[in-house]
Amino acid sequence: MKVASLGECMIEFSQSADGAFRRGFGGDTLNTALYLARLGIDTSYVTALGDDALSEEMLSAWRSEAIKTDLVIRAPGRLPGLYMIERDARGERTFLYWRDRAPAREFFEHAAPSTLARLSQFDWLYLSGISLSLYGETGRARLRELLAATRKNGGKVAFDGNYRPRGWSDAATARHAFTEILPLIDLALPTFEDEQALFGDENLDQCIARYRTSGVNEIVIKRGPHGCVVVVDGDCTEVPPPHVVEPVDTTAAGDSFNAGYLAARINGASPRDAALAGHRLAGVVIQSPGAVIPRDLMPKNIFGDKK
Repeated sequence: MKVASLGECMIEFSQSADGAFRRGFGGDTLNTALYLARLGIDTSYVTALGDDALSEEMLSAWRSEAIKTDLVIRAPGRLPGLYMIERDARGERTFLYWRDRAPAREFFEHAAPSTLARLSQFDWLYLSGISLSLYGETGRARLRELLAATRKNGGKVAFDGNYRPRGWSDAATARHAFTEILPLIDLALPTFEDEQALFGDENLDQCIARYRTSGVNEIVIKRGPHGCVVVVDGDCTEVPPPHVVEPVDTTAAGDSFNAGYLAARINGASPRDAALAGHRLAGVVIQSPGAVIPRDLMPKNIFGDKK
């Protein structure tokens, strides 16, 4: 099974406990791609970068994690975006972005037909609401064509809503973009707080109904420390985390959960067991600062006895 994760990786400055910032690389879909690769899934990352030293450093870092980069587009004279993470005493985050001219925004304008044809042959395409916010109307139209072609070829599409208001001109534009893409989704991995912020959902039933009405058959609604709710073909199961942990930094909590869930499903786990796998990985990730934990802190087997 081959997975392609589409989006943007940025230079990340993450605040440490002493107030200092450390430099790394991060982005929601990149975080998921990295954890998928660490879990043994054949994973490619799909974006556009510049031809600068930092872009080269990113590519080298991804390759060292066994992430394939042959579909990355290079834009001469451009630089990747940058973001800063500040955390409060509870580990909750505030994001500051410098990304208006990041080349990832123009991926679909520069992607050759042969590149999109290769992408349409993947078993899974993974993207997020942040991916949608990058591309603009023209890019999103080409993205929908790609998703439709992938499904026609027998592939599937996973989508994490991951709504970030600063990435959109207004909420109405975001709602329209989400509504257009949902009929092309096989696995939805939204966070309930994001759905409330964008659609005004008063309860889980409203959130579930929107996805089911759009034709999404597998829905996993993340609820932070309360675990998640898994809905498959209308059957709803609440899956709490197996252990309660005190977070140090909640960065990439949802991204790592998504990787654990998708990896487990690819390996044949049931939706419930896949949710437990996602919880196990996310529970470790949020106990370290930054989006990416050191490799030696990866849990030995998030799949329990199912793999």
